[in-house]
Amino acid sequence: MGIREKFDLTGKVAAVTGGARGIGRACADALQEMGAQVALVDILEDRVKQSAEEMGKGTLGIVCDVTCKSAVTAAFDQVKAHFGRLDVLVNSAGVCIWNKAEDMTEEEWDKVVGLNLKGTFLCCQAAGRIMIEQGSGSIVNVASMSGSIVNRPQCQVGYNSSKAGVIQLTHSLAAEWAQHGVRVNCISPGYTLSELTRQFSEYFGNWLPYIPMGRMAEPEELVGAVVYLASEAASYTTGHDLVIDGGYSAW
Repeated sequence: MGIREKFDLTGKVAAVTGGARGIGRACADALQEMGAQVALVDILEDRVKQSAEEMGKGTLGIVCDVTCKSAVTAAFDQVKAHFGRLDVLVNSAGVCIWNKAEDMTEEEWDKVVGLNLKGTFLCCQAAGRIMIEQGSGSIVNVASMSGSIVNRPQCQVGYNSSKAGVIQLTHSLAAEWAQHGVRVNCISPGYTLSELTRQFSEYFGNWLPYIPMGRMAEPEELVGAVVYLASEAASYTTGHDLVIDGGYSAW
């Protein structure tokens, strides 16, 4: 198999959580461009339906709260029933709340850790069961450089902790599921231009001096790594955290 063929995802089925917008949508578009059929899984009902219509080509839009196990089970049952299999999962659903550690409420902590870590686990679990049964699959979790460093000047202890958990979850699942032909990796983006970060544009001046490349990423600059990890080009890559932060964590 040549290198072009190894990146080809024709005949594969991919599910993307948080796929209605931002990084998730960029990943979904890239996977579709490489030949995969795609299911978008998102809690935003109007946006996920709109995105599925925009993508066309049989894209499936599923409304799902990834923090609810029964909803996640139903969503992945729907993916399998519709497409017959599941080859790729990208976990991109997430949230960030800024607050000082001493002031963070239990509700804020539960919301961040519940979505970012519990939600990622539940989707990995549901997808993993399908992939283990078929003897193959690739999971790509969207972690963050915040799982390895502490951002400044904002305080986001819940987010940082949850993303560190996603990285270790990735390592753990990769070790458990390698025997079943299921690879599990994650990417750790740095500051990325999205609907989420644009609402904090007044902080860009604080962030940019600490990025050696001097700018934030566009969502489309992350998708090459996702396609690689999803494809046969990464057939010997598992348990890896690929940092894509413009050099931020090098300083």
